[in-house]
Amino acid sequence: MKCVVCKGDDIRTTEVKEELARGDDIVYMTISIPVCRNCGERYYDLRTMHRLEEAKKKLLDNQLDLRQVGRVMEAV
Repeated sequence: MKCVVCKGDDIRTTEVKEELARGDDIVYMTISIPVCRNCGERYYDLRTMHRLEEAKKKLLDNQLDLRQVGRVMEAV
């Protein structure tokens, strides 16, 4: 498989953190997808997209199990 962006051929399945947003909160969801090692282009299959869409729906409905891993502060 060649990368559609840089035409490189070093594409490997990699664990990445996908961001889901809910209001001011960010939720990271770890997924395994093919990623171009040259330019970073990510490739999502239909199953992965459905999984992300379902997680987003559950997140908005407060039905997704979450654990706090840190806090972000903003200077005022």
